[in-house]
Amino acid sequence: MANLLIDIGNSNCKIAFEQEGELRGILKSSQADLLSFILEVIGGQHFDVIVLSTVREDDPQMQEALSKKCGRLVVVESGMKLPVDMEFGFPAKGLGADRLAAALAVAMLFPGKDCIKFDFGTALTVDFINKGKIFSGGNISLGMQSRFRALNTFTKRLPMVKPEGEIKDYGTDTVGAMTSGVVLGMIFEVEGYLRKYPGHTAVFTGGDSFYFAEKLKSSIFVIPNLVLVGLALIADYYVQQEIGN
Repeated sequence: MANLLIDIGNSNCKIAFEQEGELRGILKSSQADLLSFILEVIGGQHFDVIVLSTVREDDPQMQEALSKKCGRLVVVESGMKLPVDMEFGFPAKGLGADRLAAALAVAMLFPGKDCIKFDFGTALTVDFINKGKIFSGGNISLGMQSRFRALNTFTKRLPMVKPEGEIKDYGTDTVGAMTSGVVLGMIFEVEGYLRKYPGHTAVFTGGDSFYFAEKLKSSIFVIPNLVLVGLALIADYYVQQEIGN
């Protein structure tokens, strides 16, 4: 029987079916009524384990509905049992479920490596996971679309921009100046981290990960669905726990 993985981010919800470590049929939605979307995807299926990661407010109605569709519902949160003994270099209470799942995936996919994980989504999160499976900490700033949206929202005349074509060193009109400013600003930000930590393995994830990986000359691992990978590892771990009991 398969497991179901649910990753609810700030802008979108991703759902994936997982069996023996393989992700299948990844679906994505930005609709407001996520529970209806999830239940429509599930239909009459029943799962061994459903793993839920959400960065939004707790939704007891969703959790109750999902618990009826599986043998065990696992909600990702700090303090939960994980497949490996991760340690934290900071008080982990309140740590975002997506960051925790992605950090777990990095620790298990790159054993013995000091890593920097960059998640290019609504926010740009930069997390440090060292070779001792210690999540040292990280930083959060605005993601690309959020930067463009902020320029449009908090100014009188700047338009909403979608980056297209070649990114030049500087713009010669408003749209070009905004495009180069935002995109190059993020590139310089990421390059600053890579220069400061040259011995670290860089892992890119998130919706804009390929976009920025193509613009950087550094050696980078791109895993766009890293959070789902972490959720799959958690699902398999809890399946084994059930078997062991």
